[in-house]
Amino acid sequence: MKAFLLFRDRDFDFGQTPAWSEKTLIPDLALDTLFRAMASGDEFLLPVAESVILCSLDNDLDTVLYRQRILQDCLKNPAVVRGLYALAVEGIKCERKCSWGIFSKYPAGILGRGIELLHYLIEVLQKLRSAPEQYGAAFQSEGFRNLFAMLEAELTDEYFASIKAHLKEMKFRAGVLISAQLGKGVKGKNYILRKPRIKQHWLISWLQQYFGIREAGYTFVLDPRDENGARALSELNERGINLVANAVAQSTDHILNFFKMLRAELAFYVGCLNLREQLAKKGEPICWPDPVPPTERKHSFRGLYDVCLSLRLRQRVIGNDVDADEKDLIIITGANQGGKSTFLRSVGLAQSMMQAGMFVPAESFSANMCPGVFTHFKREEDASMKSGKFDEELTRMSEIAEHLVPDSILLFNESFAATNEREGSEIARQIVSALIEKRFKIFFVSHQYTFASGFHAKKRENTLFLRAERESDGTRTFKLVEAEPLETSYGEDLYNQIFGEPSGV
Repeated sequence: MKAFLLFRDRDFDFGQTPAWSEKTLIPDLALDTLFRAMASGDEFLLPVAESVILCSLDNDLDTVLYRQRILQDCLKNPAVVRGLYALAVEGIKCERKCSWGIFSKYPAGILGRGIELLHYLIEVLQKLRSAPEQYGAAFQSEGFRNLFAMLEAELTDEYFASIKAHLKEMKFRAGVLISAQLGKGVKGKNYILRKPRIKQHWLISWLQQYFGIREAGYTFVLDPRDENGARALSELNERGINLVANAVAQSTDHILNFFKMLRAELAFYVGCLNLREQLAKKGEPICWPDPVPPTERKHSFRGLYDVCLSLRLRQRVIGNDVDADEKDLIIITGANQGGKSTFLRSVGLAQSMMQAGMFVPAESFSANMCPGVFTHFKREEDASMKSGKFDEELTRMSEIAEHLVPDSILLFNESFAATNEREGSEIARQIVSALIEKRFKIFFVSHQYTFASGFHAKKRENTLFLRAERESDGTRTFKLVEAEPLETSYGEDLYNQIFGEPSGV
């Protein structure tokens, strides 16, 4: 039995190594805030959300659309999905009810524990089997339809009747029938557990006993004090039921593994439900993104906002509208603290969420798939740095270059600004020009006018210039508008805000 809720034809590998860029994506995009919101206090949901999102950057378009349709079903039927998740958890907890201690090491103990565990698991499977009949009509996605069809086909009435009959037989109330062969040294070999003889009607048994009629065969009785004989019989019994004990153990493992995978894959969608509920309480919009193949250049959205910033604030976050279709380079300039870095994070978060098959924090969103998302944000100097800030920036850029794959997206936040304006601008220009030539998509936040104006002067059609809006009195609107770069970032506004307006001379 397979759930197949994250991929159409295979299980999700929760043990796989995330993308190399994980170490920078989490702090730069504040992804830990997103993961905690999806977990909502559930310790199991947190690593699932992290694993699925960080390991989804190489998803193909078909997988993204497959998950989108499943998540749409989840948003329409949240109570049912949470109920299925609860059943998966209940199935896993059945294992805790069965503990045979030291006896679980022996075939009899393994068999006894397996039989007890199967009884509990069947009860949960029967509850799960009723889901298609009760809720199947409310789900339209291929993933849920296949899951419900599998449950109906596998968990039939005949299946449950057969399992219960086998469990009843394996209690061996009438004893154990074993066949064996003699081997070398008159030792037994090829021990096989046989199907017990058909039990005779009580009247026939009574008549045979009354008239002294005995069936053909040999019988012996152990003396109550014969410990060695009792031990020998116990060993024979263990050999006979060993194969059955292993088969029962494998059956329970199979069912438990199904519940574990069902729980893990549903956990991702439960995390999405948790996130949606938190955003809905604030009135924040979400939309179903429209992904296109990596080779296209698509990036347009309305009302895109930083979902992690929204989760940390009480008020709603201001969104941005951008049409960057057919663009390879988007340069963002403008006033300090005008929302440039926040905008950059919103782009990276939306891309990561879309490629995981999630909804996106925007009114509308369409972008091409990117096999890699990389961030190069400025770092503050700290004691762990083995060289200066500028050397550290170049080292990180070199590491990114080693892991780049075609059509990746790179987010630069005030990169290469640790040196002087002329040198920093030239290095940024050379790196960006080389990346564009190899068809990478770049969003670059910069205060370096020489760098930004140099690209603006070339008037390339594949370049878009955005500027953080500032009103005449210095107020930041936190909106980005399409505009050419300016020589100033209005740092004096911040000075005046902190120290007050300068007095007249």
